[in-house]
Amino acid sequence: MKILFLCTGNSCRSIMAEAVYNHLAPSGMKAFSAGSRPAGYVHPRALRLLASEGISTEGLASKSQTALTQDFDVVVTVCDNAQREGCPVYLGQALKLHWGVPDPACATGTDDQVDSVFREVYRILRFRIEAFLALVREGIPGFPDRLATRERERLDRIGSLFPDPNQANQMADK
Repeated sequence: MKILFLCTGNSCRSIMAEAVYNHLAPSGMKAFSAGSRPAGYVHPRALRLLASEGISTEGLASKSQTALTQDFDVVVTVCDNAQREGCPVYLGQALKLHWGVPDPACATGTDDQVDSVFREVYRILRFRIEAFLALVREGIPGFPDRLATRERERLDRIGSLFPDPNQANQMADK
């Protein structure tokens, strides 16, 4: 299964999601990332954070979604609708999900405050990726092509999850 994490700048959120997913996913599952208006660089704070978590940063690069030539099974947008950020559109055939998170590249304040924003975005993305992988491992009938409404709703709910132990238990119960 191939998954694409898509955002605007492809310098932080989608890059972190790609790296975390590839770190956690079993063999045969691979993530990629891209942006609609790529920054052209990977944010150094994102790279430092990933490295501090023991996640490889090798090969991570900011790139345009138009540079991608393969098809994907799942496309996850991570742009932040709450900030009226325009989400990229993927026109190919794929299961499309939205996991909006704030762009840590826009964070301001002291170094500690900005680092805190990066860590929080990382925690949210990792939590959602873990939830997604848990659902996929348990087996979702029709995944990813012909999902029943209940299974689609379970996958859609991942985009509203935050790293709270109570939510993880609620997700497992549904």
